[in-house]
Amino acid sequence: IEAEVQRRKQLIHQSVERKAIISKCYKRKHPEVYILQDSFLAPDFLEIVRYCTSPDAHLHGLLRYIESFSDKRIYRLPVFTEEFCQAFVDELENFEQSDMPKGRPNTMNNYGVLLNELGMDETFITPLREKYLQPITALLYPDLGGACLDSHKAFVVKYSLHEDLDLSSHYDNAEVTLNVSLGKDFTEGNLYFGDFSQDPTPVPKYIEIEHVAAQGLLHRGGQIHGALPIASGERWNLIIWMRSSAIRNQLCPMCNKKPELVEAEGFGDGFTETLEDDVPETVNLCSLW
Repeated sequence: IEAEVQRRKQLIHQSVERKAIISKCYKRKHPEVYILQDSFLAPDFLEIVRYCTSPDAHLHGLLRYIESFSDKRIYRLPVFTEEFCQAFVDELENFEQSDMPKGRPNTMNNYGVLLNELGMDETFITPLREKYLQPITALLYPDLGGACLDSHKAFVVKYSLHEDLDLSSHYDNAEVTLNVSLGKDFTEGNLYFGDFSQDPTPVPKYIEIEHVAAQGLLHRGGQIHGALPIASGERWNLIIWMRSSAIRNQLCPMCNKKPELVEAEGFGDGFTETLEDDVPETVNLCSLW
């Protein structure tokens, strides 16, 4: 356990080093995909965002625009255009084939890209979360800090027959997760969802949801889920773990304890300074009169 703790402590420093090398040396094939533009987003997605930012927006109105599954608060919605997905995957493949240093998304995915190392956090993922996704999550997940998702971890995972085929049952270090299928051509590989915040193995009862190219699934990070094996082809998915410090500062979603914080670079898994430091001083209004 101590060895794993030390390994994880080094991850952020190694990531900073890789990001600096990539920024200096990597030649981008599609530089335009690094800066979020409305033209990358599906017209139906933009319509959903327009509704959610309107003065009279409410949950039941939003549910007319998106597809929901069972009672697990899992929702499917269009996100990107197919043209953007093709260009994005082409850029990711170009990076994978380069000799740049590569950090992997997590201990379960051996193939994929950390998007902050690629230089996409500030210009793509952060505006996507703040401007477009947060109005949606504010209505869908108000109890999970959906209106104040103030950090994220974003990465792309790759599944193919000779690499990672599937993903075992797990839950995410996130309040809300967005999982977008970028393509390419593949068969099978449905996502499955079990219960909320319970032992991820085994999953006795679950529902299967098919991936649809250029569309995304929104779900609670604590929802037990996994990916069934693909049968053919190759699949790339964009995963964004979105976090609310207001929620996780009270209770860590991974250990279910009050977090004891240490300084960290970047988003630091979504925690912020202790709540006591953020509480404003109270004022006795009666004494002012």
